[in-house]
Amino acid sequence: MDNSILTARGLKKHFGPRYALDGLDLDIIEGETYGLIGPNGAGKTTFIRIAIGLSKPSEGEITVLGKHMPDRSITPSIGYMTQKGALYLDLTVMENLKFFGALYGLSGPDGRKRIEEVLDVVELGNRCNDIVGNMSGGMIQRASLAVALLHRPKLLFLDEPTAGVDPELRLNFWDHFERLNAEGATIIVSTHHLDEASRCKRLGMLREGKLIAQGTPDELRNEASTDNLEEAFLKFAKERRGIAQSKTRMGYAPTGNSGNG
Repeated sequence: MDNSILTARGLKKHFGPRYALDGLDLDIIEGETYGLIGPNGAGKTTFIRIAIGLSKPSEGEITVLGKHMPDRSITPSIGYMTQKGALYLDLTVMENLKFFGALYGLSGPDGRKRIEEVLDVVELGNRCNDIVGNMSGGMIQRASLAVALLHRPKLLFLDEPTAGVDPELRLNFWDHFERLNAEGATIIVSTHHLDEASRCKRLGMLREGKLIAQGTPDELRNEASTDNLEEAFLKFAKERRGIAQSKTRMGYAPTGNSGNG
């Protein structure tokens, strides 16, 4: 696709005999919110880590913002919110934001204004002087998202961004993601919340490191002849298992063994 911001071809990642990604082909279009959905171990986090250059694929290639990854030159254009959090726990929320802002060249009045903006998005303005290590898991998620948004990245990777966040604020987050799309940002998000997945422009359903289905939420529901994404995922997964079993009976060996990722 000419307007792809990320392209993966034949992407594999194995840890010993286990495959976290097994021949993944993927195109993500500039300006969309693309949702990665699948159970634990499907390969979502492994894919994100390869896409941002924190891990190298075992086979295949991935291009992000026109660069073959890993390539540190595009780091300033990427935002990443890790699933486990990457803040300094002994610093306050404000101190974390100032530190990461300085890494991206945000300082002075413009830097302070931007910090206020992201604190408003995650509703932490009245908690900005709290020590991060003393905060709840949901609060830390909110602070992590603020850091990921701070430098206005062109491409934003969010790994389970709303885990532990209350339902009302989750909706506010997604309203903000839609505004970022309207401003030209591309968002790649992994989630277990299928109500959130319905708000993505397109979805990639992953199972055992493979892409089992891809399309808009409506396209996937229509293709599976169901009115919800959970049933659609189960149907596509069952069809994939049937194809794999058929190939095995015909004498074709699978390309890899699935594992955690």
